[in-house]
Amino acid sequence: MNDTELERLFKAYHVPLVRYLTRRLGDRDWAEEVAQETFLRALRQTNLTNERAWLFAVATNLVRDDARREVRRRQKLRLLAEETRDVQVESAETVLEQAQEAALARRAIDALVERDRLALLMREEGLNYEEIAEALGLSLGSIGTTLARARRRLVESYEAMQRDTQRGVGGGHAAS
Repeated sequence: MNDTELERLFKAYHVPLVRYLTRRLGDRDWAEEVAQETFLRALRQTNLTNERAWLFAVATNLVRDDARREVRRRQKLRLLAEETRDVQVESAETVLEQAQEAALARRAIDALVERDRLALLMREEGLNYEEIAEALGLSLGSIGTTLARARRRLVESYEAMQRDTQRGVGGGHAAS
């Protein structure tokens, strides 16, 4: 791939790829690093048939393959969540409720199996069924079912966590 093709690819897909990775990882800096590595790998390709699906598949695989960074990311998220909870205690009640809802939503997303979580995040980024199927290595016919099941499980998980929170189960310290 030449520089002109790479520049075109970067302009077309950098923003959605970083947004997808940020949602996937919870860390924009890390998302930028993975996106950069993805585009470097694209530079070494001679022919990409479905650019967007290829980029999302490579980025997803880079995240999966980087177990050490995953451990650090989880530790960082735990620290940030604790700091956020400490700051929110001093904040207005509305801000606290919004942050708790966002954290609850993130926990519900994290509770999904990886395939469902990735499918939902990719769909949110505007990938079509064919691109999601290719990126995740699934059959095209299974994507609609996968997304419907993932949405249902997300709602069920979120509602269950909401009920537990309202009953005081775990007090915000429940392990997933």
